[in-house]
Amino acid sequence: MYKYTVILIISILLIGSVSTVHAEVAAGSLALFDRSGVEVSDIIDGNSVQLQIKLPTAVTTTATAVFFLDGSAAPLVVCSLQAGTNSCTSTIFPATGWFWNDQGISHAQRLIHATVDGQDAPFTVRVGIRPRPVVMVHGFISSWETWKPYLGPNGYLASIGLQGFAVGDGQAPGVMNTGNPSDPAGRTNSIAQNAELVGQYISGVQKKTGAEKVDLLVHSMGGMISRYYLDRVMKTNNVAQLIFLGSPMAGTACSYPLASLGFLLPGSLEILPDTMIKIFNQQIVHRQGIPFYMIAGTLLIDPLTTPCAAAPSDTVVALDSATSITMDGVQELPMFHGDLTSSKQVFETDVRHLLQSPPGSFAPRTDLEAPSVNIMPEQFSRAYTGHLKPGETTQVTINIDPHVSLANFSLYDSSRSVAVEVRGASGNVIQLDVAHNGLMKIEDQATMLYLGYGFKQPKPGKWVVTLKATDQTPSRGADYSIIARFTGGAALTASSSITVPVLGEGVTIKAILQVDGSNPQVDTATALVRKPDGSQELLNLKAGGDGFSADYQPSKPGLYVAEVMLAGKSTGGFEFDRSAFVSFEVQPTMAEINVVRIVVILALAALVILLFVLVWLFRTVRRRKKAAAAFRK
Repeated sequence: MYKYTVILIISILLIGSVSTVHAEVAAGSLALFDRSGVEVSDIIDGNSVQLQIKLPTAVTTTATAVFFLDGSAAPLVVCSLQAGTNSCTSTIFPATGWFWNDQGISHAQRLIHATVDGQDAPFTVRVGIRPRPVVMVHGFISSWETWKPYLGPNGYLASIGLQGFAVGDGQAPGVMNTGNPSDPAGRTNSIAQNAELVGQYISGVQKKTGAEKVDLLVHSMGGMISRYYLDRVMKTNNVAQLIFLGSPMAGTACSYPLASLGFLLPGSLEILPDTMIKIFNQQIVHRQGIPFYMIAGTLLIDPLTTPCAAAPSDTVVALDSATSITMDGVQELPMFHGDLTSSKQVFETDVRHLLQSPPGSFAPRTDLEAPSVNIMPEQFSRAYTGHLKPGETTQVTINIDPHVSLANFSLYDSSRSVAVEVRGASGNVIQLDVAHNGLMKIEDQATMLYLGYGFKQPKPGKWVVTLKATDQTPSRGADYSIIARFTGGAALTASSSITVPVLGEGVTIKAILQVDGSNPQVDTATALVRKPDGSQELLNLKAGGDGFSADYQPSKPGLYVAEVMLAGKSTGGFEFDRSAFVSFEVQPTMAEINVVRIVVILALAALVILLFVLVWLFRTVRRRKKAAAAFRK
């Protein structure tokens, strides 16, 4: 009997020497903790967690624990068990994507298991998971109502078990102002101001739901607002991914008519190509590791049908603009710009599967590289603007010079009621239709364009557009702006000597016009400068060298946009005009920044003193009342 006992003991020792870890993981536990170190069994997708493994006995050598979600081969996180210890806790990390598996199927509960030095630990932890919410950001001349198809118990998001929140819908504090189509003369917030409001709204959603992260689903200018939020406003990373619907990352020239009227400032200026390319995209490059996805509308593929944006486009945003910054994925759909937020097809084919991304989709991304600014601008006539009273008719003459192969016309009409008649250079009235002119009438007030049409190989000369008020024109009348985009013919290049000057630093506005590689006769050269407060100043450009220029001294910090306009005659006596928008953003000096800081500090100090005085008065009154009451007794 003694002999067999010795053999048994020796066998146990030999087995233990082969694999100490295997024996030690025969029992133990896994545990999940939130970011504050409290053990939890339920979380919201995206919230920060820690995982802990505890073995029944200490390991004799350093071992590595790796944690996994069941059904996924990608590790979640690792931690190291030091020799002589029996447990380790991972770093804090976000549980992003846990609600979905690799097939996009939701899981209200998930099992987490672990390996220790490659061997499966025979214990798991079960965790309940709720999906993270989706916050939607509307675009230019729009409101939260554009997201109605996504909201509510019968909305697109509810169909896959997600909560939807649209900035401005009242579910959380924060209402953006990107322009009211019924009040085009009213000012908008700046992108920066709206980004602050997005942050306020997200904070409200976090408090309401307990979620630490949200998905951002954004439309049009909402994409630039959200990028600014990530770069300049967000203090802790509370966004899992950013899904863009038709955002003009290189701006859109469809805002030219609005900018020329001075409508919807500063939004109509901030969305201009020159502003986006040379200012915004050069500065707003930090994406905080967040994935970017673009869903772009490409319904219009014939250049004839795209009045103010290059084909392919969604009417107002060209595909080239939507994809001008680095994206993690791009999907093109045959959609109009305004339909991207309402279409069920967009949701089912693209938005849905992005919202159902599993954990492996959220690896940190690198910051953006500022896109090149050496982009040849598209060519536009000046914008012809005015106001039509009820019963009135007016005529606008647009000169088309030789070698123009395509002329696209865009009309903005604040009332969406004006009738249009076009006479070509021959003097004949042209019956506009879809087949020959790409005629497009847009009733959506959130779209900057009312009417668009075009002409291939237009005859050079004077084209007369007659605008007539109709019975539908309101009593207040209609503000209008009409502009032509040219392919071929004269080419204007306009620029500023510096894009981001400091206050006190002068800016030179330059313009070069060429026809067939030579400088034509220019009769007038001007630049209308719109200042940050909405006021304007007209500059006369002087000839010099191979172009025209004027020096300008900004008077205050902020965004300035100069509408440069040159008009003259080409060979053969054909008249022409071209316009371009040039943007520069004036920065305050350090002295001004320090003055602002001092004013803020003094204001806070005054507030503290005022509160102290009020408290002192309150206490004094109470003491006197008590003393009076005691005296009466």
